[in-house]
Amino acid sequence: MISWRAFEAQQPELARQGADLLYHYGVGLAFLGTVRADGGPRLHPMCPLLTGTGLYAFIVPSPKRRDLHRDGRYAMHSFPLEDNEDTFYLSGVASHVHDARTRDRLAQQFADERAGSGLPRPGTEQELFEFQVAVAMLTRTTGHGDPEPQHTTWRKA
Repeated sequence: MISWRAFEAQQPELARQGADLLYHYGVGLAFLGTVRADGGPRLHPMCPLLTGTGLYAFIVPSPKRRDLHRDGRYAMHSFPLEDNEDTFYLSGVASHVHDARTRDRLAQQFADERAGSGLPRPGTEQELFEFQVAVAMLTRTTGHGDPEPQHTTWRKA
């Protein structure tokens, strides 16, 4: 597993295109898949934060947060687009970030990215997680129903 920063250094074009898809709507939006206690999948929308150091998210008290504390494995998928089926997918392991300075810096980034919406900084009930990357896949299409989507896949060696 590697940080988003290391992934970006190794795969700059893939990371750039993936970041564009995660932030397509102006703020980070994705679906987060976690592993339930019974081993089944759980899927929820979430707001990833891309920074110069990593891929993070503030997670509210929820089943997905309990999943991440118990079993940090995750899958993340960009939101669907209006005019094509382009997507970006990541998987790896997430871990709780305890560093107060990092949390404060990212809480400000979260608020700054959403300044026009009037959303406040994440409260103390929200926990910060960093998402390490093991697999990334970018899919490019010519539109909805493209019979030959183009996939670029990267795996941590």
